[in-house]
Amino acid sequence: MGHWWHENIAEPGKVPLLLALAAFVLTFAITRTITRMIRAGKGPFRNITPGGMHIHHVVPGVVLSVVGGFGAVASGRHGVAAGIFAVIFGVGAGLVLDEFALILHLDDVYWTEEGRQSVEVVVLTASLVLLVLAGFSPLGVDDVSDEEQQGRLGLIATYVVNFCFVLISLFKGKLRMAVLGTLVPFVALVGAIRLARPTSPWARRFYRHRHRARSRAMLRAYHHDVRWAGPRRKFQDLIGGAPDRVPLPPARKS
Repeated sequence: MGHWWHENIAEPGKVPLLLALAAFVLTFAITRTITRMIRAGKGPFRNITPGGMHIHHVVPGVVLSVVGGFGAVASGRHGVAAGIFAVIFGVGAGLVLDEFALILHLDDVYWTEEGRQSVEVVVLTASLVLLVLAGFSPLGVDDVSDEEQQGRLGLIATYVVNFCFVLISLFKGKLRMAVLGTLVPFVALVGAIRLARPTSPWARRFYRHRHRARSRAMLRAYHHDVRWAGPRRKFQDLIGGAPDRVPLPPARKS
């Protein structure tokens, strides 16, 4: 275990990254626990409202991210300072991404359906960092042989091909596969080959006059959403809490 730790974590300088990830996940978990307690009216926690203005936790998160980010760049990959700034950055990033939906919509959508986007972004970010810790490099550089690394042309071609797969996946409406594909090229390749989502720019451009392809895309998207929408919602509710239920409008009297 000690040899593995030294060879894969300590020597490559990944200890700050590991500390940042741990701080990021822990901060998100603690923040969600506190906000759910505030929402339920339990415990000593309350919203911070000086002068009647609600201070969202994204504000201290931005400050901590800036301090931790600049400090991490200045301190390098090794040493106590690098670990401290990594933790500060991880805490700040956890606070910021917990309110990613608020930043995206410029509205307090924390407990709405749109607020689920924050949970998705946090899970996706943690997954990407775990892949980096596991040894994956962006755009599959680890898969390039020593001879190809020595040739600039081969290295550039690898970047370009993988980047094209990522772009195609993105235009096909497969955002998660595109993001993961930057680290695992096979994921982007699968996303580039499969049918596009019916509402994606790719489908609007290339399936406009291909009725059969558009019908297959709609059918596949329907089956995919039916299969995974329920489990995904339960997983998001388990991590971030269920959104507020929108009351139905009163029925009209005849």
